[in-house]
Amino acid sequence: LLKTLTYREREIIRLRYGLTDGYTYTLEEVGRIFRVTRERVRQIEAKAVKKLQHPVRAKQLENFLGTTVD
Repeated sequence: LLKTLTYREREIIRLRYGLTDGYTYTLEEVGRIFRVTRERVRQIEAKAVKKLQHPVRAKQLENFLGTTVD
């Protein structure tokens, strides 16, 4: 499911939600890693989340989680 995102979107989601190591990075920390501002990280994260909420992807997420996503 994350493969539908760009590399940067995918990595930002992984870092912000702790999907890699369980640690949730702040906007500031992620910004330092990617050498962008906190605001730009927030924008990229919002775009990625919006993509994941698309009905087709949301259905894939439901199947993955075994629950209904509203």
